[in-house]
Amino acid sequence: MNRPLTTLFLLESLDGKISTGDVDTLDVDKDFSRIRGIKEGLKQYYELEEKTDLVSFNSGRVQAKVGVNEKNLEDVEKIPVSFVVVDDKPYLNKNGCEYFAKRSKIFYLVTNKKNHPAFTVKEQYDNIEILYCEGRIDFPDVFRRLKEEYGIERMTIQTGGTLNSILLRNKLIDRISIVIAPCLVGGKNTSTLVDGESLHSEADLVNIKALKITKCEMLKDSYIHIEGDVENDTIIG
Repeated sequence: MNRPLTTLFLLESLDGKISTGDVDTLDVDKDFSRIRGIKEGLKQYYELEEKTDLVSFNSGRVQAKVGVNEKNLEDVEKIPVSFVVVDDKPYLNKNGCEYFAKRSKIFYLVTNKKNHPAFTVKEQYDNIEILYCEGRIDFPDVFRRLKEEYGIERMTIQTGGTLNSILLRNKLIDRISIVIAPCLVGGKNTSTLVDGESLHSEADLVNIKALKITKCEMLKDSYIHIEGDVENDTIIG
């Protein structure tokens, strides 16, 4: 395989929502911890997160949503995890980039913006690697570069529904490790595990990926942990 082996690891509600609403002020990490019947078992998700790969693949939008742009840099502690952050807006500001430089073993920034603040921050830190893409970001090529140029063998994906869809349809997700919280969120505009463009025809059925479930465990406080392999080569008929 000319790219890292990947695992999609996320927390979702029973109806597949990875957010508590359709605005950035609503977030499962913040909101689930406040709701009786959900908050009691939430720590199990974070305990499992600590066991994921030492390279974490994220999006700038999600990281900006959880507040990295406003972090107090004096309180940041270095951890042995490297972060790959895709940011094409950009969503991260200078403070957010410095946060990841201080927090990460190595901070890999993937962008197609020549004016991204990470270019300036890189002058101050020796653990920032920028994967610049001309035009639209080519994710299969980015994953190839992460392995061939930086030696990344395994990577945990923790991104939003739109980016998850792009990765899934490019056959870049190999495994899933999903924690299901005991709740229903609802809302057709609230992000789910996999969003993106809907399927429109029978020809599009090749974009459906079957799963081989390898583990389904009931955790405490009605939480569920599901693991499985993604069958990336869909066969119709």
